[in-house]
Order: sequence, then C-alpha cells, then structure tokens
Amino acid sequence: MKAVRRIVSVAVLLPLAYVTGSIAQTWLVGRADDARAVDAIVVMGAAQYDGRPSKQLQSRLDHVVTLWEAGWAPLVVTTGGSQPGDRFTEAQSSATYLVEAGLPADAIDQRALGATTRQSLVAVREVLRERGANRVLIVTDPFHALRSRTIARELGLEAWTSSTPSSLVHGWQNVRFHLREGVGVAIGRIIGFERLERLSE
Repeated sequence: MKAVRRIVSVAVLLPLAYVTGSIAQTWLVGRADDARAVDAIVVMGAAQYDGRPSKQLQSRLDHVVTLWEAGWAPLVVTTGGSQPGDRFTEAQSSATYLVEAGLPADAIDQRALGATTRQSLVAVREVLRERGANRVLIVTDPFHALRSRTIARELGLEAWTSSTPSSLVHGWQNVRFHLREGVGVAIGRIIGFERLERLSE
C-alpha cells in the first residue's frame, strides 16, 4: 500500500509542480525587461474603438514608442484583426497611433491577419522572412508575455519580451489572468500551441 500511495502522490504532485512552475514563470517573465537590439518590435493587438486604441492597447503602444526612441529596432510590426462590424483593425489603429506619436509611417508594418496570439505571430514571421529577419522584441501586457514569447519561439523566431509597465490589469483580475496564462503555457508546451488553439475554438 505504501508503494501505491507513493505512486499516487508522484502522479499528483509532478503535474501540480509543473503547472505551478509555469505560473511562476509567467509572473517572472512578465516583469523582466529583455529589451535589446532586434530586427523588429512587435506589439500584440488589443481592443480598438473605431480607429482609436483602447486604454490597454494604448499602454502597449506608449511602451513601443519608448523602445523605438531608444533605438532597439528599425521596424515596428503592429498586429491584430477586427471584430464583425469594425471599420478598422487593431493593427491599423496601432499604426495610426504610433505615427501620431512621431514614428515614421515607413517604419511600421501592419499585420491585420489572425484573431489569436499564434495567428498574429505567424503573420509576423512571414513579414520578417520577407525581410530576411528573425529577431523580435514583443510588447504586450505582463500576463501575456510568456505565452507570446513561447509561441514565437515555437514558430522559429528569436523572441524576447518587454512588457508595458503601465498595464491596466490589476488586482484579482491580474492574478486570474496569470493563472489562466500559466496553465495555458503548461498545456501548450506539451501538446503544441497550434493544437491547443484548435481545441480552444
């Protein structure tokens, strides 16, 4: 019976430790700034309202401006599609905001394809391949940083993250998002993020 209890304990504790580790890594990666010289800064999309970024998206874009001004990359890639009935895409809204903030329009590539993180990063990979480039610095909210980086690396990109320091996600919502993302990363690493995306549809 002792042997059975040990086997059961290991069967329970190992997966729990694995998921807990992924949640902890989600928290740590979201608070680490890995800004460095890359081929492109990639901003992950979020909601927009008739061409104007939501406050969440604006916080990401403001951080992109800071990174651009620091000279970390010659190109910014905006991502994100649209919802039914929208006149503008998240990528369009982001690009317009960045130009108004002083970035040159010819330094911005809009990739409005995809409704998920993985689909957006597949589109990013294609634009970089067209340019013979591969290194990206991903800008998003802290809770989303590890999943974005992990998917980008799964797609063959050399990816790092620099999360916005002005995220609007706080309190219990922030905890809940980190838990959800950590579990998602744990599962995605086992079955692959493409398969996880299909199962989530």
